[in-house]
Amino acid sequence: MSASSTDRIELAAAVLLAVAAVTTAWSSYQSSRWNGEQAKTASAVNKTRIAAARSADLASSQTQVDIATFIQWVDAYATKQSELVRFYRQRFRAEFKPAFDAWVATRPLKTAGAPPTPFAMPQYRLAAAAEAGRLDVEAELLAADVRRYIQRSSNYVLGVVLCAVALFFAGISTKLASPRLRVAMVGLGWIVFLVAVAWIATSPVSIAI
Repeated sequence: MSASSTDRIELAAAVLLAVAAVTTAWSSYQSSRWNGEQAKTASAVNKTRIAAARSADLASSQTQVDIATFIQWVDAYATKQSELVRFYRQRFRAEFKPAFDAWVATRPLKTAGAPPTPFAMPQYRLAAAAEAGRLDVEAELLAADVRRYIQRSSNYVLGVVLCAVALFFAGISTKLASPRLRVAMVGLGWIVFLVAVAWIATSPVSIAI
């Protein structure tokens, strides 16, 4: 093999070493960035789920209060204690009153098929329960982001591995005496590197601000 051919092989190996090293550093940085995004979003998931649990607990407590006051009202109504009937009705929670009024309007004692209690009425809606549902949905969306960020980090880790293989081929080519083997090693290194670049190009980029 001529000196010029040897120089070209050495140049190709040197360029491969340089670009693969830079790409390795970039992939490592991106993997770290996406790990950071994953950790930050996972924290938001936990925070959102805690808030959802609190709202659900509040809704449960409010429902228990509504049930308790309604039972007392029923007892007072059944025993014809008009003062107690008014007393408990005045103390119904604001969210319970629309459902109770709508239930009374159905004349449940005389209407067949009427809802058994105000809690079966569509008017019985708790803001805390709606908030808990909204937060649960938000938590699921954030959890999906976490899984996506983990996958992106893994993609960049694979890019690091492929670049390491390319660096290995480029490095070992300089140690070989056979020109054919040197060409083969450099060629394999470039092929692996181009595959790595194509793979990395499919992953989104995260930049620290």
